[in-house]
Amino acid sequence: MFGRPWLVVPVYVVDDDELLVTYIPEGAPFGFPAGSWPTPDGRHPWHVKRAWEGHGTLMLQRPDESYAVWHFWAGPERRFTGWYINLQEPFRRTGVGYDTSDLELDILVAPDGSWAFKDWDLVDQRVSEGRFSAGQADLIRELGRRISGELERGEIWWDQSWSSWRPDPNWPTPCLPTGWEG
Repeated sequence: MFGRPWLVVPVYVVDDDELLVTYIPEGAPFGFPAGSWPTPDGRHPWHVKRAWEGHGTLMLQRPDESYAVWHFWAGPERRFTGWYINLQEPFRRTGVGYDTSDLELDILVAPDGSWAFKDWDLVDQRVSEGRFSAGQADLIRELGRRISGELERGEIWWDQSWSSWRPDPNWPTPCLPTGWEG
């Protein structure tokens, strides 16, 4: 399971200065590497999904930070619905893009600033599966508590104007890069 891609999805790079800002557009295809997965049927847990659905998502990532801030929209008017703080390993640049590993614990943040943890208990399941050690689970939860404390204090570092960002309507749906399989 380790040392190979879990999910590959092409993105547009919107900005790559102090932040890495990327966008997954609607219809961006998913690539799932072959192999046995820790699921009841041995198939990738998302194998029924073929591409990103909805309005797409904009992701803001700071170098060396263990989370990304995802932006989501809904409805035909593209109403901003909130941020999704995805706890993950810091991104690492590669020859075809960048890699990161999901840490499972996430934080949902509403436009009004209220927030809630998502998948707190899933971290324990990942320990039982051998994906994380108990020590890693403790570190993941500590990171979640640190970020939630910042949210409680109103310490939002990202520019909230990104919530009104719109992709170029002429961008074509991207394709998976050659060699994505690993």
